[in-house]
Amino acid sequence: MSENLLQHIVSPTDLRKLEIPQLPQVAKELRDFIIDVVSKKEGHLGASLGVVELTIALHYVFNTPEDLLVWDVGHQAYGHKILTERKEKFHTNRQLGGISGFPKRSESIYDTFGVGHSSTSISAALGMAIASQLKGENKHHIAVIGDASIASGMAFEGLNHAGVTDANLLVILNDNAIGIDPSVGALKNYLTSVKEGKNPKQNNMIKSLNFDYSGPIDGHDLLKLISELERLKKVKGPKFLHVITTKGKGLQLAEEDQVKYHAPGKFDAKTGEIHPKSEENLPMKFQDVFGLTLVELAEKNPKIIGITPAMPSGSSLKFMMEKFPQRAFDVGIAEQHAVTLAAGMATQGMVVFCNIYSTFLQRAYDQVIHDVALQNLPVIFCLDRAGLVGEDGATHHGVFDLAFLRCIPNMIIYAPKDEIDLRNILYTASLGLKHPIAIRYPRGRGKIEDGRWKMEESKFLNIEIGKAHLLKKGTKVAVLSTGFIGNNVSLALDKMKNLNVIAHYDFGFVKPLDTVLLGEICKTFSTIITIEDGAIKGGFGSAIIEFASENNFKNTIQTLGIPDAFMEHGTVDELQKICKIDVESLVEIFEKQL
Repeated sequence: MSENLLQHIVSPTDLRKLEIPQLPQVAKELRDFIIDVVSKKEGHLGASLGVVELTIALHYVFNTPEDLLVWDVGHQAYGHKILTERKEKFHTNRQLGGISGFPKRSESIYDTFGVGHSSTSISAALGMAIASQLKGENKHHIAVIGDASIASGMAFEGLNHAGVTDANLLVILNDNAIGIDPSVGALKNYLTSVKEGKNPKQNNMIKSLNFDYSGPIDGHDLLKLISELERLKKVKGPKFLHVITTKGKGLQLAEEDQVKYHAPGKFDAKTGEIHPKSEENLPMKFQDVFGLTLVELAEKNPKIIGITPAMPSGSSLKFMMEKFPQRAFDVGIAEQHAVTLAAGMATQGMVVFCNIYSTFLQRAYDQVIHDVALQNLPVIFCLDRAGLVGEDGATHHGVFDLAFLRCIPNMIIYAPKDEIDLRNILYTASLGLKHPIAIRYPRGRGKIEDGRWKMEESKFLNIEIGKAHLLKKGTKVAVLSTGFIGNNVSLALDKMKNLNVIAHYDFGFVKPLDTVLLGEICKTFSTIITIEDGAIKGGFGSAIIEFASENNFKNTIQTLGIPDAFMEHGTVDELQKICKIDVESLVEIFEKQL
């Protein structure tokens, strides 16, 4: 049996000491290492397996970290992390206090740019290349971007600028025809025709942008990759290498079901079989409540449209895409386009449900203001993954939506406390609203534990816009919660001995606030505690303080939520504890009031 080469590689310097014929063995060992750790610890699998050879070739040919390598999104960077001084720590990936699941500048000098959202790599690497020119440095700058990410507007903006510079930039297109879900759109069709040799060289759109284009080449052939990268090192100006890879390469089941094995959970490292999780009697996932309810509503209303930017599986819009393919749209990684597309449809009387993860709506902020709210178009934004999302960390927590949406005129903001509330607000919005609405709900499962609960059996109720509700009476302290985090409040109150002291109110609507009830609360209770699964600065608690100030109430108001810091990665329970919004922390905070 040959000696294990990977165990002697701490950094790319060690990798470069090897002979080229030894590198295929390193590739096999690196794949096995990733599979072994991710099978036990979970994480993003398929993307990293697909770029093992490319990762090795890049660090072998280029003098990283002096040469600057930028990964787009970062799902595919596990091999990069292992080869860049983090092999011994890799088992801590995505765990509290461990290494991040994405490239992160504060973690390593080899992580030249922090990523987690898509399509930023070309702009960032071009910025580095222009800066190097201005400083008189002779460096290489490489952006690795996937075929799903390059379809985003920002990637085109970067290409458009790079093509009129003489910057030392190499853009590598990692083309595997899939992001998290299969890639879509005319650009995907164009790339497919290039791969299949059906598109003539003179019709090359990348060349027309003044890039030196080469490829497509086999991204799993190390000799070809190294040879082409060595050639491109000598080519001046912007360069573009088209590389064909297979997501999940080296694990048969991951190659066969690339969607499922993007982030498969725990699985058998040898066979790839995913360890089954019993879903019996578990609450439904919020995303499925959304997806199935939307189908139910669309069956009765032909004007209902569903839109998602590249997350049909993650958002469960896939149910509507299967049932009503003409009325459900995956527009690719293009949040700005998704929002304005929805606005355009709304002008024509369509009832548009635009489903975007909370963290990704940040990418379309101007469109929400300028194209939707300013024109008061009743687009229904369904913000999945709102609040703390766990192991994906700071790039993916949906904690800013309450703050950045609350300041926009005409916006309605609602956070359901459970699955039934989500169904009812979707129904209410489908009947027609006078303003746009953002409905925010968390990642994961709801709270109705009886797995026999059938959504079809629950009748829809029309929710009164702007109405808050008393959940529990109390005499001295009022706790005001919004959304699903209110269930932590209920559990905490159930654990307390003196139940009569604390009242609990559910403010599903953060905007408009129920000012009538809020006025009564401020008159009745000297102490008010607010709790939200979002940033405290500018969020729900801030709205309550503003109301009290404007109306000259002198209540003591304590705000609980996400502090003024970027929360790292860890389980949702661990992160809630850090923020003091978990059940046990709330019990302590409430008991102090007694």
